[in-house]
Amino acid sequence: MASGASRVFVSHLAGVPVFDPNGDQVGRVRDLVAMLRVGGRPPRLLGMVVEVLSRRRIFLPMTRITGVASGQVITTGVVNMRRFEQRPTERLVLGELLDRRVQLVESGEEATVLDVAVEQLPARREWEIGKVFVRRGKGGALRRRGETLTVDWSAVTGFTLEEDSQGAESLVATFERLRPADLANVMHHLTPKRRAEVAAALDDDRLADVLEELPDDDQVEILGKLNDDRAADVLEAMDPDDAADLLSELPEEDKERLLALMRPGDAADVRRLLAYEERTAGGLMTTEPIVLRPDATVADALARVRRRDLSPALAAQVYVCRAPDETPTGKYLGTVHFQRLLRDPPFTLVGSIVESDLPPLAPDTPLPQITGYLAAYNMVAAPVVDESGSLLGAVTVDDVLDHLLPDDWRETGFHGLQEAASER
Repeated sequence: MASGASRVFVSHLAGVPVFDPNGDQVGRVRDLVAMLRVGGRPPRLLGMVVEVLSRRRIFLPMTRITGVASGQVITTGVVNMRRFEQRPTERLVLGELLDRRVQLVESGEEATVLDVAVEQLPARREWEIGKVFVRRGKGGALRRRGETLTVDWSAVTGFTLEEDSQGAESLVATFERLRPADLANVMHHLTPKRRAEVAAALDDDRLADVLEELPDDDQVEILGKLNDDRAADVLEAMDPDDAADLLSELPEEDKERLLALMRPGDAADVRRLLAYEERTAGGLMTTEPIVLRPDATVADALARVRRRDLSPALAAQVYVCRAPDETPTGKYLGTVHFQRLLRDPPFTLVGSIVESDLPPLAPDTPLPQITGYLAAYNMVAAPVVDESGSLLGAVTVDDVLDHLLPDDWRETGFHGLQEAASER
């Protein structure tokens, strides 16, 4: 998240206005949401609770925030209007952490938390609570006379989860640094009850990433134990092709109910994918590749490629099309690969360096032909274009591999590779 300051005390954020990129006010910040972690590690900041103009309180993830500066918060403009519901591993910073009684590690003295500071981690977009502003001394009417000081999060106790706790909160915090595929492997081997508890404790984006790595039966089981609104939120956070694959495993009635609860734009993408056969280019593609108009510059393309939420396969190239920019686009013109973007000056127009010699895939192209296409041309992704010349999406090599490997590959060879890596 870009920000005007690397450290901000949360008391300065309470009540500040939230604006979209056009300068229109979305609402005001009412609280911040953090996830406590085991071992004294600073909590990770997940997002903000924003009260919109209708007085509804919604959750705004930090990934949807582009700026925090000068008494205002700027969003990407994409806001989920569902009412905020606190997860088991989440803590409200203003509502639960401030005014808490803690102990100073060095002296053992009691202190009261007056404020905390959130700060952005170097070289990463994640934010965490790094500093605590406290007043020494016991609580009570005379506590204002105590000395105040700012200390590191690790310099106080009384916040973090205990290592020996057997609750789902502790499990989630312990596994926080695992890659989604590794956490999926852990969850696969939990009991159904435990698996449901951990899923309930994960935030939507994290659960979406993990679901994409789980076998189909685990996906269906977990989704079925979430309430409908939460299930729709998680489906929205998944890649459209993965969400379509999961919904295709559900009874028609359940599928339509969840699609009706999703945001219209997300639901429309998923419905388009559900219309294609599963093992075809249309069924395998994602509807969210990087699309640029021919008058965009190399600098514009590189800025899009840098997005943290993009997979390496999707970030390997941009697709140049006429307006509109959203799939299905206007006329597809060709592709510009990442290496070419690095070789040309930033002001170069992508329309002047587009590669149009490779034919795109038709949406009904079967899986064996897709595999041959990627192998023959040494590609990690391929455009999918309809008869009218509009770009519908892109097929990436990871989705192709997922359909070529045996159904139980996550439980056999892959698990063995994980164990071998852990022994090094």
